[in-house]
Amino acid sequence: MLDTFYNEFGYGYVPRWHPDTVDIEGTYLGDPRHLLLVAVHEGEVVATTGVRAGGPAHPPHPRWLAERYDGDTTAQLVRVYVRPEHRRRGLARTLVEAACDFIADTPGYERVYLHTNVDIEGAEYFWRSLAKEVFDARATGEHGPGVATVHFEIPM
Repeated sequence: MLDTFYNEFGYGYVPRWHPDTVDIEGTYLGDPRHLLLVAVHEGEVVATTGVRAGGPAHPPHPRWLAERYDGDTTAQLVRVYVRPEHRRRGLARTLVEAACDFIADTPGYERVYLHTNVDIEGAEYFWRSLAKEVFDARATGEHGPGVATVHFEIPM
């Protein structure tokens, strides 16, 4: 996951945005409502998808958006990533579908939220094929220049 921040996003690890990546056990394995899925090829992790309870944080996201997605009833998809050389093979879709099955089977979740940087090749098309747009933050620049965030919800 850290490779994503450095190689794909180009801004590196940001502790306030990425604490889960350095505490995988505490974040994903220590909570029965959380999940981390990985795809491994020849001993190398090539794709990930995570589920955490809670919606977007304010700041950096707009207050109205954080209030819309209650922390107890919202499952947030996070760390959905496929290494470039393994893309276009259905890995992301398979992992997201498995994560959504987990969410549907987990008591208390009422909605699935995610946000993505649509500057990543294929990200916007992929999410629009599965989810509905809630807010396009490209116009507001909520994360500053060079970060094209769009917020989505996947119907349960």
